[in-house]
Formats: sequence, C-alpha cells, structure tokens
Amino acid sequence: MNLLHLDASARRASLSRELSATWAKRWRTEHPDGGYHYRDLAADPVPHIGEAWTELCDYVMAHRITEIARYREAARTPAQIEAWDVLEPLLNELVWADVVLIGTPMYNYSIPSSLKAWLDQVTFPRMSLAGRRFVVTSARGGIYTGDAPKAPLDHQERYLRDFFHGHFAVDDVTFIHAELANARIDPLLAHLREQHEQSLAAARQEAGR
Repeated sequence: MNLLHLDASARRASLSRELSATWAKRWRTEHPDGGYHYRDLAADPVPHIGEAWTELCDYVMAHRITEIARYREAARTPAQIEAWDVLEPLLNELVWADVVLIGTPMYNYSIPSSLKAWLDQVTFPRMSLAGRRFVVTSARGGIYTGDAPKAPLDHQERYLRDFFHGHFAVDDVTFIHAELANARIDPLLAHLREQHEQSLAAARQEAGR
C-alpha cells in the first residue's frame, strides 16, 4: 500500500494540514511497510497548464490512448516535451498511490488554485484510477453541511466528489470537515465558537481513528 499526501492550504499552521497530518500518521502506523510521499502544493506550487499541455491532451484523446503508461507518446515537440517533464513526476506519484490524501481549505466556496492546478496537470480524458481511495480533510470558514443556509454554496466537496467520479472513476471518497473555522477569528462569529470547537473535535477524532 502506498499513500500520496497532498496539502493545499496557504496557511502553514492550518486546520486542514493538521487533520491531514493526523490521518497520515494513523495510516502510516497501520501500514508500517507502506510507501509514503508528501507534496506541499502551496509551498511548491504546480504550474498551471499551458498550450503545450492542451496539445498533449488532444493527442491522447484523438488517438484514443487510455493506458496511462502511453501518455508520453504525445510529447513530440520541444514545448510538449517540456510540458511532459513537468507533469510526468506528478502523474507517476498519483499512479503509484493506492490512497490519495488531500488536506485543503475551502476558498471562496471551492478549492485553492494550487489544488486545481495539480488536478489539471494530472488529468487526461478517459483515464481511470479505479480501485484507489481518496481522503479529503478540509477546513471551512462557515458551515456547509446538512440543511445549513450555505449548504447549496458548497462547491468544494461537491466539485471534488464529481471530479474523482467523473475523471478518475473513483467513488471511494471520504471527507472530513472542520466547519466554522472563521469563528476563531471573526468577532461577528464569536457566538459560534463552541459549535466550531465541536466540529473540530469531531474531525480530529475521525481523522485519528
């Protein structure tokens, strides 16, 4: 078993990082012989895709290439080779992993651009990662679960769940949320601090069990 651990928060001391670290520690304890690789998408950002990447994607699609090991065939021009050199290690890490752990905050109802850039780089048409598991630990400033007024604005979990299913053919996805994180800072949300602490305690417990 191999674990790929990604963090995307711009904060070095973030709740999503804390929760992903807790989950990774538990997994590594349970799998002492398992492989582990960590990538910090905020500290070491993945470049956004450019035109050469789109040409790689077009070639893979036009030639109906579904075997990930054959994607390199699409790199023919110097620009395409340069684009491939950027994405190849990212793709290799993803394919290597049996479990992908992502620590991410909710930014503006969705995900950080650092995580979106990684997803764009490693995703090609009709690729399948079936059989793998994805775990997402997140922190959100408000509350977006259940019948909360802002639940319809949750384009973080919904987007990632749809992405993993639609692009990777993966349905084994777990989300662990710490909600109302802004209550720690915003005086206008101070009355919700206890509710936040309860959500965080539950998330810590789920990540560590």
